[in-house]
Amino acid sequence: MHPAEIASQAPDRLAVVMGDSGESLTFRELEERSRALAVAWRRAGVSRGDTVGILLENHLRFLEVAWAAQRSGLYYTAVNWHLTPEEVAYIVSDSGAKVLVSSRLNLATAEAAAAGAVDPAGTLKVLVDGSAPGWRGLDELIGEVRDAPLEDECEGDFMLYSSGTTGRPKGIRRALTFPPMGQGIVGATGFLRMLEMQLGQVYLCPAPLYHAAPIAWSMGAQRLGSTVVVMERFDPEQALALIERQRVTHAQFVPTMFVRMLKLAPAAREGYDLSSLRAAVHAAAPCPVEVKQQMMQWWGPRIYEYYSSTEGVGATFIGPEDWLAHPGSVGRSIYGTPHVVDDDGNELAPGQIGTVYFEGSTPFEYHNDPEKTASTFDRHGWGSVGDMGYLDGDGYLYLTDRKTFMIISGGVNIYPQEIENLLINHPKVLDVAVVGVPNPDLGEEVKAVVQPVDWADAGPDLEAELAEVCRAHLAGFKCPRSFDFDPELPRQENGKLYKRLLRDRYWAAGAG
Repeated sequence: MHPAEIASQAPDRLAVVMGDSGESLTFRELEERSRALAVAWRRAGVSRGDTVGILLENHLRFLEVAWAAQRSGLYYTAVNWHLTPEEVAYIVSDSGAKVLVSSRLNLATAEAAAAGAVDPAGTLKVLVDGSAPGWRGLDELIGEVRDAPLEDECEGDFMLYSSGTTGRPKGIRRALTFPPMGQGIVGATGFLRMLEMQLGQVYLCPAPLYHAAPIAWSMGAQRLGSTVVVMERFDPEQALALIERQRVTHAQFVPTMFVRMLKLAPAAREGYDLSSLRAAVHAAAPCPVEVKQQMMQWWGPRIYEYYSSTEGVGATFIGPEDWLAHPGSVGRSIYGTPHVVDDDGNELAPGQIGTVYFEGSTPFEYHNDPEKTASTFDRHGWGSVGDMGYLDGDGYLYLTDRKTFMIISGGVNIYPQEIENLLINHPKVLDVAVVGVPNPDLGEEVKAVVQPVDWADAGPDLEAELAEVCRAHLAGFKCPRSFDFDPELPRQENGKLYKRLLRDRYWAAGAG
């Protein structure tokens, strides 16, 4: 299915509702506007297989722009609008974007990025909410071709860039085969069907649409005829209020959002009717077992989890009942056959920690980086994004950490996730990251960087409390040797932490 089919059945059903403003778009409007924009791009010389860059905050027009690209066989590259002009310019240039879509909020950055495009003079620049010299207004473009048909409609795909946590971001690109609309990659639609999403239900998107899961799941929900409620920015209490007000049936969160909701005052947590919610899904980052247990106690058995990646090298899924029987697992495979291997590529027995690979995944490449592409696959052709974990005897996958985040102290492997999962449950801790820092004797030692709930708590007393918690629950070699406090950790809005930035802070200084 796709929006054109939904528009023919229920044209006045809302396709998008913005959380703060309440602005909305019906399926008829989504269908008409995305089709007209696709036609306008064709007339401007944008051909199947070309790329559109999207530099937008969570905006009413975001999804109609994405659908215009999806239905015209294009790649669309949604760009994090918090990046610097130089970083955005790199992505726009590297992707070969022939169109750049922006809002007035991001106009200065977009201007700098457009100047660095492969063909600055030939790049079509589109502004979604106003006018500016050298930019075409979205409504103006649509008005010129509103009733024109799109003769060669076919499925495209997004090409999103890796977060850059370990270096320059790279575009994750799958080959386009241009199938007719409705016959493209199942993607998030398959997950949503597993969650029994039906025509007329409501999906809450609390995260930035420039990330893979938010855009894929939002468009997947629209393919199934559901309204997507888009939060302009995440606020824990507003998320609860929107579930009540919009009668949300499905939502996707990341673990840091769970933590922030759990740490609301009791009156806020208990003040909203959440009975419409059938399924809350989480992914993108590991969820501490105790956090998920607390969410289950609050929301009941409505919490599901999946593990995947933008690369699509494999996927697992687990429902609430299965998770309660296998706490901490990210589930069994629903796509690709998982393997856990050691550093020499030998497959490990159940319970042994190694690098997680998947056999039988969809081919992809890192755009303009064949070396990085080749490094993703082993001698069997199995693919990995560098996560570490183990399988149990029943085939359930457990993740321990990213290989690049593992700390090697005195020759012993230490997985920061275990320590972070312990500390995040302390009532005075809002966020935490554990990193390896230089040690002249051991090579690395363990440091915890903590964002307190109340900055007034930062200091020796809280450090002593946290150190005691670690000593009570962890082997001595795993306990942080030091604690630092930070008003806000460098975490992306999709929940992933820029650990490289923290590590660089200490390794550049050369001391713990």
